Amino acid sequence: MGKPTIEGRENGPLVVKGLGRMTNSQGGELEVKPVMALCRCGGSANKPFCDGTHKGNGFASARLSAGSKDKRKNYVGRGITIHDNRSICAHAGHCTESLAAVFNSEATPWINSDGATVEEIIAVVRRCRSGALSYSVDGVEAIDPDGEPAVTIGKDGPYEVSGGIELIGVPPASGASKDHFTLCRCGASKNKPFCDGSHWDIEFKDDKN
Repeated sequence: MGKPTIEGRENGPLVVKGLGRMTNSQGGELEVKPVMALCRCGGSANKPFCDGTHKGNGFASARLSAGSKDKRKNYVGRGITIHDNRSICAHAGHCTESLAAVFNSEATPWINSDGATVEEIIAVVRRCRSGALSYSVDGVEAIDPDGEPAVTIGKDGPYEVSGGIELIGVPPASGASKDHFTLCRCGASKNKPFCDGSHWDIEFKDDKN
């Protein structure tokens, strides 16, 4: 059996095939089928599943952000280099809330790779589900650990994809992991299919998941 796949339909849902596990933000198991259509317009009354609302609410799947924003910056420290691609940050806040000495959105530059121990930094970077953050030690970039292919429905946020699910028809963001990434489900991202944190701006809510 091949790896699961996700493909975005033009101006329509995300079509998921072969997925074995999907959970909501509380860790509850959701029913999976061999082929599923997941809402990404933000309007379905049956979230996370598509109910056809995109056909009438003007949802457009085209990427609106400039390609120049898709770039990775390197923040070099004595023991670790932190890589960051802002164009795919889902703004979950794990980094700034957990390790403000390293990740401070009010500072310039906003990342200080010498602000904590290498171990502390690695622990926080590994919590970045969007893949915006990654790291290298001694010039060797970390390899994502093998994991079960899964989709988690983020609380009032994106689909958190992990385990090497293949995203069809869309190249990964610059320097970003193919193992884990976040996909927009509010309909407002300017960098579709990836989440760019716009769900915060529009105050997207999904009380069921």
